[in-house]
Amino acid sequence: MVLALWGIPSPAEQPTAWRDPSPHTVHFITVEPGVRLEVLDWGGKGRPVVLLTGSGNTAHVYDDFAPKLTSFCHPYAITRRGYGASSHPDSGYTEQRLAEDVLRVLDELKLEKSVLMGHSMAGEELTRLASEHPNRVAGLVYLEAAADPSDFPASSPVYMELFNKLPEGRKSDPQPSSADRKSFDTYRDWQMRSGKAPFPESELRNMLAMNPDGSVGDYKASTPAIHKAIGEGAQKRDYSRIQVPVLAIFSWSCSEKITTPYTCIHYPHHNQLYQAKPPYPPKNEQERAAIDAFDDATLAYVNRWNKNLLTAPGGVRLVDIPGADHYIFISNRQDVNSELKAFLNQLH
Repeated sequence: MVLALWGIPSPAEQPTAWRDPSPHTVHFITVEPGVRLEVLDWGGKGRPVVLLTGSGNTAHVYDDFAPKLTSFCHPYAITRRGYGASSHPDSGYTEQRLAEDVLRVLDELKLEKSVLMGHSMAGEELTRLASEHPNRVAGLVYLEAAADPSDFPASSPVYMELFNKLPEGRKSDPQPSSADRKSFDTYRDWQMRSGKAPFPESELRNMLAMNPDGSVGDYKASTPAIHKAIGEGAQKRDYSRIQVPVLAIFSWSCSEKITTPYTCIHYPHHNQLYQAKPPYPPKNEQERAAIDAFDDATLAYVNRWNKNLLTAPGGVRLVDIPGADHYIFISNRQDVNSELKAFLNQLH
């Protein structure tokens, strides 16, 4: 073809633009002047379930999870301010303001008696909104989201000393090579080979830059300054005003060391996407002692967080899925779906 003679690919040879395959519609909702949030809507039957993300992620982290919910609820997901395609203002990163952003989205979508379901850091928005606007929510689901920012392990020198004594193989994660970063496909393959919960490709594309040659670049979804502002705006967890039922799903090894009441669920391994990373095997008694000391210290935090959560007067179901990834809705998607469906069925 003439185009080829000039070094220009013909239309048939030109690469097609990548499209997000998740069956959602995308809305942008203004929550205050000059600030709008990306909201994904998958449709569905039943009660609205609003999905909130952990730190660093965008709403697209739910692109594989949410479509599996539409047979029994209507899932939405929000990218909070400062991340991804949502606005990145200079201010508004306190826990209070972030919860108000979620409330504005509920108002705009005219959602009443929604269930809020949040991962990791999103526990802040869940707790604040349900405490201050109890008439707007029917229930809360904490996905690895009960950690208290005012009682956080990394802020303790004693805890960090125990962490630093861990063997390298236990405390450090593998990093992707340049070959692993060749494309988003190879990056996701690396996640699976490394025993990490693999993100939807749409989330990788929203989180990470794409270099001109198609390789995966640096993190782009937000900035360190925004991350720092959100951390500084977090408040001590107070569940005393939460009148609605709570489901909290977390991952720890079932053990008599857990002192708070909970339900330990031994689900069969459903996930066929990847093989979870096996526990680090200690090479000697010194390594074993270091690992045991660190795990005991971590468990003390988990027990305190769960004990605090159990003060919520609306009732709490704690579910431990041993061996799940922090992204528990990816690593144990069917298990989380089953718990959510049962939770929704018992709401008024």
